[in-house]
Amino acid sequence: MTTGAPLHPPTARPRRSRLRRYLPLGVAAWLVLEIWLLTLVAGVIGGLGVFLLLVAGFMAGSVVIKRAGRRAFRSLNEALQRGGSPARGEGNGLMMLGGLLLMIPGLASDAAGLLLLLPPVQKAVSRFTENALDKRLRTAAPGSLGDAFQQVRIHRPDGKVVQGEVIREDRPEPGEQYPPLTR
Repeated sequence: MTTGAPLHPPTARPRRSRLRRYLPLGVAAWLVLEIWLLTLVAGVIGGLGVFLLLVAGFMAGSVVIKRAGRRAFRSLNEALQRGGSPARGEGNGLMMLGGLLLMIPGLASDAAGLLLLLPPVQKAVSRFTENALDKRLRTAAPGSLGDAFQQVRIHRPDGKVVQGEVIREDRPEPGEQYPPLTR
């Protein structure tokens, strides 16, 4: 006897990306490593010493983030006043990440944060991430997010896509003047 519901063969589940598959395992391994290191150090210097290390790491991380943020804001202001874009390769983002890792309780994260504060490590990490991002954007399929950086499309109401660029020229009417842009 059937209930009238059609029987469909089971469909294959889409494959999960490597990141989604291994990220929980990596986070769990990181937590186990942090706890193991904290108990190991606590056995040597005591619980109060570990607490003071964690507080010192938090305070150092907050100072690093504050300084890197100020430096990034200052370079952005200077670039905007010059009329250009901020200089690349200053490492403010990596310094902020290093400060954040210092603020996270744990000794392994503190070691990783201290490594990110070293200029040679910052250069190597930024070069690696820039190359990886550039490679991924170059191999992006048409119509994907990576392709959005290379194309601009104008959508018409009927659903058709017209590729092009908009050029707008504002010219004052005869006898009309625009106020100066500088103060």
